[in-house]
Amino acid sequence: MFEQNAICRLLNIKYPLFQGGMAWIGTAELASAVSNAGGLGIIGAGHMPPDVLRAEIRKAKQWTDKPFGVNIMLMSPFVKEVMQVVVDEKVPVVTTGAGNPGEYIPALKEIGSKVIPVVASVALARRLVRTGVDAVIAEGTESGGHIGEITTMALVPQIADAVDVPVIAAGGIADSRGVAAAFALGAQGVQMGTRFVLSQECIAHDNYKKIVLKAKDRSTVVTGRSTGHPVRVIANKLTREYLDCENHGASVEELEKLGAGKLHLATHKGDVENGSVMIGQIAGMLREIKSVDEIIQELMNGVPAIINTIQQDCQ
Repeated sequence: MFEQNAICRLLNIKYPLFQGGMAWIGTAELASAVSNAGGLGIIGAGHMPPDVLRAEIRKAKQWTDKPFGVNIMLMSPFVKEVMQVVVDEKVPVVTTGAGNPGEYIPALKEIGSKVIPVVASVALARRLVRTGVDAVIAEGTESGGHIGEITTMALVPQIADAVDVPVIAAGGIADSRGVAAAFALGAQGVQMGTRFVLSQECIAHDNYKKIVLKAKDRSTVVTGRSTGHPVRVIANKLTREYLDCENHGASVEELEKLGAGKLHLATHKGDVENGSVMIGQIAGMLREIKSVDEIIQELMNGVPAIINTIQQDCQ
């Protein structure tokens, strides 16, 4: 079904499906499993020091011979060093967030990497396309972690109409219905993060996975709007304290100090009350942990049936 898909041809992958580059849990284990199953696995560099990222990339190369990517947060204190690691290691695909990757594009293009930034507005998508990126990831506010303001359903068609490169839809996608909807909105591919948290290959602490399994449609909240860096997380003791501080006019510095190290506390230490459990609104749909291969096969094989149902309903 996807032989002529623009994303599949661009990246030489079987399915137009990206795994979100989640900090701390988007490791070589998860990324290589997604790539081996036909999607594009992505190592989440987050605030990784360059030597740690290099080790993850080399593990991924050992575990898969398929294309994979690295997601780089452009506000990372190590951004220049990790970009150099990506260039040195000739990573096939680089996705970026929290900024403009323009200054790094020439070096990435020179080694043959495809550059695909995450965007949350039409204006940013247009600006980055002019720098020579190969595609864009239109990420709606339903996503977990760092988010924009516009919903996926409103954002994707507007960006698809505004740019002449392939668009990957992200935010609120966890099953075949979401994939079919993304294509209907004008996307050529999808990116999922939350769904892959509940995979056997994801290294997140069991407590992290358990709280996601228990999540309902209204279990997430958004913190950090006053800082300009809103983040979607599961409501817990940390979010109550954080939001209380925001509401009482705490400074950006105070809020950043409160949030420092809290993602790792949840993902690796399993403290899901005092840690930051970054997860998307789609978590309320998820009720079981499966292997990456099972998730992807179920997801992609179900798309034709969804499309057939739509066609029948519209006759």
